[in-house]
Amino acid sequence: MFNSERLRIARERRGLTQKALAEKAELTSKTVFNYETAGIFDAIASDSMEKIAVVLNYPVEFFLDGDVPSLPTEAVSFRAMTKLSAQKRDSALGAGKLVQELSSWIDTQFSVPEPNIPDCSFDGYSEPERAASAVRESWGIGELSISNLVHLLEANGIRVFSLAENCAEVDAFSFWMDGKPFVLLNTMKTPERSRFDAAHELGHLVLHKHSSNNGRQAEMDADRFASAFLMPERSILATVPRMPSLDLLISLKKNWKVSLAALVRRTFDVGLSTEWHYRQLSIALARRGYRTAEPQGDA
Repeated sequence: MFNSERLRIARERRGLTQKALAEKAELTSKTVFNYETAGIFDAIASDSMEKIAVVLNYPVEFFLDGDVPSLPTEAVSFRAMTKLSAQKRDSALGAGKLVQELSSWIDTQFSVPEPNIPDCSFDGYSEPERAASAVRESWGIGELSISNLVHLLEANGIRVFSLAENCAEVDAFSFWMDGKPFVLLNTMKTPERSRFDAAHELGHLVLHKHSSNNGRQAEMDADRFASAFLMPERSILATVPRMPSLDLLISLKKNWKVSLAALVRRTFDVGLSTEWHYRQLSIALARRGYRTAEPQGDA
């Protein structure tokens, strides 16, 4: 039986309005509206469905399957939610719903690790730096640099997926659903920034499992977690001198596979740079164009 919810999700994943879909499929807007809101068919429903499937680049069978898992907006850790258009948000949410379905299929075909994520959302461990240390200890990685963060997340039961190009405005997002943690990453970034996004979303999963993971404070906490998780304080203090030069940091950043901007910030957070020195490094970094491009990249 035709599933109107699947039509809506497929349309939103492609970033189309009902009117735009109708025009591309050479149908009336009312026809698309009826299909999507009530599953109403006309005499040429099969032909119409074929046209819609071609435009949306989904097989017809996709629209005949069962209900798609739900994903409330409030359950998702969207960064900069106020800057995200409703169209981009809905497209990303559609991706989140579909990856749950894909994940369920993967579970039937392969042996997937059970989630192994410390719950640091309670008092005593909710401080981001302490939570980062707790996760490293739980996963047995000590102060070591993380060679492949996605592999590490997957080995500990986190379902990691990539976002399509039409979600390029979405940095990344994560959510818990039915006891399973999910992370969706924007792969259109540099490897260093994508790694930080992955660590940031891990922070949300660890810190905000039982509370809102949206809002400025939640984002700041997730950033602090990511910084401490990727660049442990003792490792930084043992390697980086006080008041380091930008060129020295460029040569050292490969130790942690992070962006230059992230390492510059970390030297300030752990007390190796004064506020004035941190600002000077940030200015020099921007002048060299390293806010968008990454020196000695490919983490």
